[in-house]
Amino acid sequence: MTTQPDHGAALIPRPERTPEAVRVALARLAPHRLAELERHKENALAAAIRSGKIGHLTHWLDWWMREVEIERRPDLYRRRDDALAAVHRTTDKDDPGFRPAMDALAAVEDEAARAVNE
Repeated sequence: MTTQPDHGAALIPRPERTPEAVRVALARLAPHRLAELERHKENALAAAIRSGKIGHLTHWLDWWMREVEIERRPDLYRRRDDALAAVHRTTDKDDPGFRPAMDALAAVEDEAARAVNE
């Protein structure tokens, strides 16, 4: 785990950018998501083998680095939870609350992506 600056009171330090460090961090923060991480990793590995391109694996690592960033930061976690709740309250894409909720969700994901790429 690194000692990179946090944006708020993080629950754990940001992990190094390795599959094992991400898995360990997720195990500490959200152990119920480990099976999801493993399924996603297996799918990425299979796609990389089929295509002969490592991009599937780097995408997997990028995605889970963002997920861990959100899980480790209560501010981001709360904002994502609120945005997801708002998305689920809308009945369809024409609902006036749908676009603002999706924008809020995208803002959380963008902030997490920027943080892990500092």
